[in-house]
Amino acid sequence: MSDSLNRLYQAVIAAKDLDPAVSRTARLFQRGPAKMAKKLAEEAIEVVIDAVNRKPDAVIRESADLLYNLTVLWASAGVRPDQVWAEMDRREDMLGIAEKLPKLPKPAKPAAKAVAAPTARRPIVAVEGRLRKLS
Repeated sequence: MSDSLNRLYQAVIAAKDLDPAVSRTARLFQRGPAKMAKKLAEEAIEVVIDAVNRKPDAVIRESADLLYNLTVLWASAGVRPDQVWAEMDRREDMLGIAEKLPKLPKPAKPAAKAVAAPTARRPIVAVEGRLRKLS
C-alpha cells in the first residue's frame, strides 16, 4: 500500500505546476489549502455515507478519491508519506497498529484577567416611538 501512495505522492508533486485548465491537481494547488481541505472533507463524507449504506464498491471508489485528496493536502503542507508511515510505526510500537493514540488533555486556560466593573449607566427606554435616557 505505501508504494502506491508513494507513487501517488510523486505524481501529485509532478502535477502541481501543470496547467490548471487540464490538471485537477494543479487546479487544487492554485486554489490553495482551504479548497484542498474542503475536497478532502467532501470525500470523507462520501465514504462514510456509502459505508453506512453498505455499498462496498462505492466505498472503494470514494476511498481512492479520499486518498488522492489527502495526498494533495499532504503535498501542500510539506508532509511526505514516509513521515506519516513513521508516525504509524511509532504508534504501533506504543499501542499496536489497530489502536489510535488517545488525545492529550488540553492545557488549562490561563486565569482570566480581572475585568473592571462596568460603570453605572442610565437605562434607555422607548417612549412613544422615541428613545430617551431615564434621568
